Amino acid sequence: MAGSVAILGGANGMAGAALLAARAALKLGAGRVYVGMLDHTLHIDPGAPELMLRHADDALGLDLEAMVVGPGLGDSERAETLLGAALASELPCVLDADGLNLISENADLRHACARRRAETILTPHPAEAARLLASNTAAVQNDRVKAARMLAENLHAHVVLKGSGSILVARDGHWFVNRTGNPGMASAGMGDVLAGMLGALLAQGYSGESALVLGTHLHGAAADALAASGVGPVGMTATELVDAARQLWNQWLI
Repeated sequence: MAGSVAILGGANGMAGAALLAARAALKLGAGRVYVGMLDHTLHIDPGAPELMLRHADDALGLDLEAMVVGPGLGDSERAETLLGAALASELPCVLDADGLNLISENADLRHACARRRAETILTPHPAEAARLLASNTAAVQNDRVKAARMLAENLHAHVVLKGSGSILVARDGHWFVNRTGNPGMASAGMGDVLAGMLGALLAQGYSGESALVLGTHLHGAAADALAASGVGPVGMTATELVDAARQLWNQWLI
């Protein structure tokens, strides 16, 4: 257990996304997990009281090793400001969901991402990738490797283009295809869990590329383990995946 990570998101009505990412970070070995909530009406997660819930603005000022920005972040002006502050930091950062959508809509945020020297991991699904590339989903899916490599180059980031056979591209352009996972992962919250897992690995000192490859492979392998045990693929939930990932990760570390 090592490193502190903050999950920034949880706008009104979307607290669950931030909490899923935070639970995943906690159970993948982050020493301290802060949840910076834009809607700070929730002060404790009853399912994981170890999590430390804060106002989103306050979370940025903490002593951290990594951040995850985007789960349930929304598209408000406050969300844009929060993302801009995160991109200006020197901390390793995972950008997911609304964090990606905000970058696709704001040239200043895109430039801030591309200028970062710290490790940055982007986790788009095909529609988010299309928005980031000012393209369309069909074009992204027609050449997934090209799309992922363009994102990595344009935004100076490590990229996982999610989907069947997720494409992983490191900042230097070399790439991998992830073969773990199954259709049960096409359910709500799975991306939030992946973002939290990646954030935990960054907080523990893994490089951006190592976190990208290990986290994505583990995410899919945990889903495969659940399906093999009869938990899914139909009805598999993101909450169930968190514990399965923890179990597998501990087995791999022995």
